[in-house]
Amino acid sequence: MMRENRANVYRITSLAIMSAIIYVITMFRFPFLGSKVHLANSMCLVSGMLFGPLWGGIAAGFGSALYDALAGGYDPVNVLITFVSKFAMASLCGFMVSRSRKQSVPLVIVSSIAGAVLYVALYMIKTFVYQRFVYGFPMDAVGATMVSKLIPSLINALAAVITAPIFYHAVLPAMRHSGILEKVSGRS
Repeated sequence: MMRENRANVYRITSLAIMSAIIYVITMFRFPFLGSKVHLANSMCLVSGMLFGPLWGGIAAGFGSALYDALAGGYDPVNVLITFVSKFAMASLCGFMVSRSRKQSVPLVIVSSIAGAVLYVALYMIKTFVYQRFVYGFPMDAVGATMVSKLIPSLINALAAVITAPIFYHAVLPAMRHSGILEKVSGRS
């Protein structure tokens, strides 16, 4: 019982720290090719890889939704959509990584790609639904808006796919050595 309580304390603390990291890193955006690149999606993927599909997804969703609610100025529906889409991205990536005992570079890259593509797809679905059914725009305007949002989304997805494996493999040895990885994800 004591061991389980200690594991829960490690898990909750680690998830709170990861949520805070995601919140803060979302604030930093860099202009690139007419868009703004941020590494929040990268940290969401890392969250899934480190903490697994459930807990990593919760940390990713919570950190991103918290940013949208407090700093992004979004309404509760958009905050919930952010939580769900970031949870799904981290969860898929974390599920793929957790299925293997060996977190090889190719596996981590493929998992990052899958998570990033899922997020872009969910974001584009949200854009379509809002543009077409909530705002009632005609299809040609919806198409133009979707293209204008797809390009920055793909740039951010590419940035996440490049940086997430680097960040993950940078922190993985320290988390394994300290025993935190086993406590928060159930892996060794």
